[in-house]
Amino acid sequence: MTITHNHPILKPRRTELRKNQTPREVLLWARLRGKQLGFKFKRQHSIGPYILDFYCPDKKLAIELDGFQHIENKEYDSERSDYLTVFGIKVIRFWNNEVNVNIEGVLQKVMSELNFPSH
Repeated sequence: MTITHNHPILKPRRTELRKNQTPREVLLWARLRGKQLGFKFKRQHSIGPYILDFYCPDKKLAIELDGFQHIENKEYDSERSDYLTVFGIKVIRFWNNEVNVNIEGVLQKVMSELNFPSH
């Protein structure tokens, strides 16, 4: 199975998501951009039919920020994670509130994943 990154059909949606980031996405992106953690991250990067909030291609690490809508979409989130796992991509999830109240803890978890040798 081949993996498709940033399929052109999803470009309008990716652009829209970048222009309309949530406050938590803005906050986390400010700490991920420009290789601040030692690795390049992309925001609103698509893989197959899914658009990831943040993606580190070097480490095949996806970061997803979850709001209240994810409480009801657990099955969708699970299918999405399973799809990405097939391509060796690890997904880590944070609740929006975690970013609001503990950004340093979120970054620490991201760093531990980036430094994990199996990625």
